[in-house]
Amino acid sequence: MHLYEIPLIFVLIGLVLYTVLAGADFGAGFWQLTAGSGERGERIRDHAHHSMATVWEANHVWLIFVLTVFWTAYPTAFGSIASTLCVALFIAGVGIIFRGAAYALRAGTTSPREVRTVDTVSALSSILTPFALGAAIGGIASRRVPVGNATGNLITSWLNPTSILIGVLAVATSAYLAAVYLAADAARLGQTDLEQRFRTRALGAGLAAGAIAVGGVAVLHSDAHPLYHQLLDGDGLPALIVSVLAGLGTLGLVWTRRFEYARYTAALAVAAIIAGWALAQQPSLLPGLTVKQAAAPHDTLVAVIVAVVAGGAILFPSLGLLFKLTLSGRLDHEEHEEERPASHAHEEERPGGRAEQPGGRVQNDPVKAMLSASTKSGLLARLAGACLFSGVGFLTFAEPGWAHLIGVVSLLGFISIGFVAAAPGEMAERDTADVRQVPPRGGAARHE
Repeated sequence: MHLYEIPLIFVLIGLVLYTVLAGADFGAGFWQLTAGSGERGERIRDHAHHSMATVWEANHVWLIFVLTVFWTAYPTAFGSIASTLCVALFIAGVGIIFRGAAYALRAGTTSPREVRTVDTVSALSSILTPFALGAAIGGIASRRVPVGNATGNLITSWLNPTSILIGVLAVATSAYLAAVYLAADAARLGQTDLEQRFRTRALGAGLAAGAIAVGGVAVLHSDAHPLYHQLLDGDGLPALIVSVLAGLGTLGLVWTRRFEYARYTAALAVAAIIAGWALAQQPSLLPGLTVKQAAAPHDTLVAVIVAVVAGGAILFPSLGLLFKLTLSGRLDHEEHEEERPASHAHEEERPGGRAEQPGGRVQNDPVKAMLSASTKSGLLARLAGACLFSGVGFLTFAEPGWAHLIGVVSLLGFISIGFVAAAPGEMAERDTADVRQVPPRGGAARHE
């Protein structure tokens, strides 16, 4: 691994996350458009809206991330792609704006007609956007984006057989991901009828996406033969095999109603497609432009890597918490927090800050627990600082590829250890609150 390749790996990771997460959001819009009329269609549209409303905005963080890192680390390639594919990217941007506006406007609707109008605009943009983004990727994959400012054709660069294939496949996979996720959400909420409807949609969309991918092999053979060769007989073949196996596994899991596992295998199938394209494309970004040639100067690359890792220390825990709350149902609109039983409302505290537990046992002093956690946190914080220092040093002052690899691993260690170092205080406070809420045996509070 070379230093100039690391930002590209970040870009690909961001692209995978955007495809998997925002793709499901766009796919939900597809099912809103095809939900039909009447009460049944209304329930499908409402379920799709509420399932995605809490996370749709966070999903687009990854698109901003991809554009920013790619622009900074590979400016020549970015300028060539953005100028030649400006029409497709503009269409995608408009679609994203309309999709986001629909979430805001839907809350202010006052009649069923207004709701249908907002949902229709949102759904149409949810089809247009993934198609345009997929078509843009098809232009890059089929080598129709030359180096230079708007050097390629502004129309045929993204309206060609390969681009249309990948655009349609993007819409199909988005619908497939959304159906799997929405079936899982319906199962968690106990809505059996919606679970069955989205289960059927997930199976149908999965088969359709697979058929489009298989049929697309002939398109690639005639229109993008270098990509075809690398996918079926080159470096992209292992990723292609993983995608096929993960897709088949997802269909099996959906058939047996194991939707939570199907979330991850569906995401793996889509991620493997992107990995296969990247492996098939290497070492070129554009015709006649390798990754090394397109990379920014050394100091810029180091700054980008450090900024991404430091930002990840904030972003990943935040998004992890958001999705954990969403998948556990804590942010569901339909659910309300249940009142705590009266027997749990009394605090069981002894003098000195200790609480009595069932059976007369005494919980350890929560203050001591917090002090112990604080000590561990200080040790982990110093270790995280050492990882940060090591990572910056190896990336900045060392030249060999193995040293850069150590630097990246050290920075990743800084993220994980730093996150753990920040957790004990919060956990100790949570334990203290839990201790004070523990009722004694028999359910009646005793006070001394």
